[in-house]
Amino acid sequence: MSEALATADRLFHHNEGLDVLEARRAIAPVLDPADDGELFLEYRESEIVSLDDGRIRNASFDSRRGFGLRSVTGEAAIYAHAGEISDAALARAVATLQDARPGETGLVSVGPATASRPLYTALNPLAEMPFAARAALLGEIDAYARGADSRVVQVMASLAGEWQVVEILRADGVRAADIRPLVVLHVSVVMEQNGRRESGGHGAGGRETYSSVTAPEFWRAAVDKAIRNAALNLESIAAPAGEMPVVLGAGWPGILLHEAIGHGLEGDFNRKKTSAFAGLLGKRVGSKGVTVIDDGTIPDRRGSLTVDDEGTPTNRTVLIEDGILTGYIQDRQNARLMSMRATGNGRRQSYAHLPMPRMTNTIMLAGDASRDDMIRSIKRGLYAANFGGGQVDITSGKFVFSASEAYLIEDGRIGAPVKGATLIGNGPDALTKVEMIGADLELDPGIGTCGKNGQGVPVGVGQPTIKISGLTVGGTAA
Repeated sequence: MSEALATADRLFHHNEGLDVLEARRAIAPVLDPADDGELFLEYRESEIVSLDDGRIRNASFDSRRGFGLRSVTGEAAIYAHAGEISDAALARAVATLQDARPGETGLVSVGPATASRPLYTALNPLAEMPFAARAALLGEIDAYARGADSRVVQVMASLAGEWQVVEILRADGVRAADIRPLVVLHVSVVMEQNGRRESGGHGAGGRETYSSVTAPEFWRAAVDKAIRNAALNLESIAAPAGEMPVVLGAGWPGILLHEAIGHGLEGDFNRKKTSAFAGLLGKRVGSKGVTVIDDGTIPDRRGSLTVDDEGTPTNRTVLIEDGILTGYIQDRQNARLMSMRATGNGRRQSYAHLPMPRMTNTIMLAGDASRDDMIRSIKRGLYAANFGGGQVDITSGKFVFSASEAYLIEDGRIGAPVKGATLIGNGPDALTKVEMIGADLELDPGIGTCGKNGQGVPVGVGQPTIKISGLTVGGTAA
């Protein structure tokens, strides 16, 4: 934590910034009488450059800093934020909270957060690669894609980077800091064949520097995957419709797990009893062998955090073990109200947002089955190798997801690629229909962003190939 704290000192407390001791004294009147709260300081640089059809269409850079001050009493949270870091701005925020603060309660005594080993580099990716080099790389990607397949008629590529420094001063005296880099490369192509046009794409990234995604072998592999996806779509037929067994591919299809299961295990929904999983701790919610974790401690992953946005070190939290619900994803407020332990999942989009329980990297652990055995066990069904978007109703658990790469399964073999397949089901019900779990656990390529209550944060997912005995497939062919 020493490098992170030293960087936070330079950005927030030197020159015209806040003195650490003075800041503690300033926030004490609103945090000491409360149940919980913190001063959250943030500095962020972000940039993106994108190419479309051989030309740079967008290039942007943004730098911002600010703070948020939160006082929590019972279920109520009062929040003030400012886009500057100064004694005067902090004084105004304290006055705002003092005017609005409800009845006082005693301070809850909690132990200090322990220092955590950084899970990723502290280097700023934006300082690593000049704009001209990034623009030239996107040009190389365009040329490579067009040369790889004559059917390519359009290429779109983007390279984005971010460097975020946060510091948290809590009511219990904890001072924590984190330096968070983030990069992502995305490539998509449009291909034409016999008058038919289809698209395909691939993206990858993580909490790393640009060098991780700009190595020639890396970006060429991304282009090759985008071309492969578009070529498959050119050969695709109409998706079937009806109830049938479904095999979900390893890796990114874990987004269904994230949406249909993970959100339902977040503490706020369960405290308010609006989740389909509310009140089911210790009960069977999935088939034997189904173990789901949320792990914010995986090095360099997009969803990982050394500490969360409340200063709590992240954890490997077991949510479902062998089909039994064992835990929830918790921030400090909901954990306290539910008499549970905070799991290091208090996250916010920026200093202008309140923290809430959010996932980090949500993963179903591997079993011992093979994908081939799953396919052979199905007379007629669908193999959904990759996913696009989807949505879920937390209260009912109902979900709808689109498959971006899917195939018919006929007589125990993978058949033709299909287009337009959607998977419709209920999250808790789907967990009980998991029949086979593969040994091929994969994590997603590092492109996920989760939305909740208007806030977006980077997340990761992962799973092995799994077989679900029955889901409703929406398509165009009966």
